[in-house]
Amino acid sequence: MHIAIAGNIGSGKTTLAGLLSKHFGWEAHYEDVDDNPYLNDFYEDMQRWSFNLQIYFLNSRFDQVIKIIDSGKTVVQDRTIYEDAYIFAPNLHSMGLMTTRDFENYFTLFNMMSSLIKPPDLLLYLRASVPTLVNQIQKRGREYENSIRIDYLKRLNERYEAWIESYKLGKILIIEADAYDFPESNEDLNQIIDKINAELHGLF
Repeated sequence: MHIAIAGNIGSGKTTLAGLLSKHFGWEAHYEDVDDNPYLNDFYEDMQRWSFNLQIYFLNSRFDQVIKIIDSGKTVVQDRTIYEDAYIFAPNLHSMGLMTTRDFENYFTLFNMMSSLIKPPDLLLYLRASVPTLVNQIQKRGREYENSIRIDYLKRLNERYEAWIESYKLGKILIIEADAYDFPESNEDLNQIIDKINAELHGLF
């Protein structure tokens, strides 16, 4: 089974993936952040590196999904291939940080790749307000994230909401990240686990 966690930068995807992996005994597949050769350059000069970064993520996540399918295990994935295509790349294009030629090239590649894979059995969407995102980003203190602007996070949130509203690929569970302090509170984490069990097994 493939469970995927979607959400904006700083919404708590990686933390939740780790906690769910520990609780359920699922294998966790994390976003390739530390080894990403484009991320620092991208935050320094978004226009120059946006296409390279998005192609890297697309390739990395496609590879991840193929491995998830081949493994035959239950896997929880930190971020989906769809977020790059429906949120991050179009956002860069609309901000003038990716050319129309590059965006169309990128999207053609995504369409081909997505036709070859199955969507997740369950998508968890961590909905978080901009203040929550900013707080979490500051807390983890990644140097390259210091330059992320509030309006950039706001634009991404708007795109996430539009995408989630139109998502029809499978089961979806929306988790209000502002309301749950799952990294610190076992009670909050247990409430999320109960909701996931209800979605997966129909337990109410």
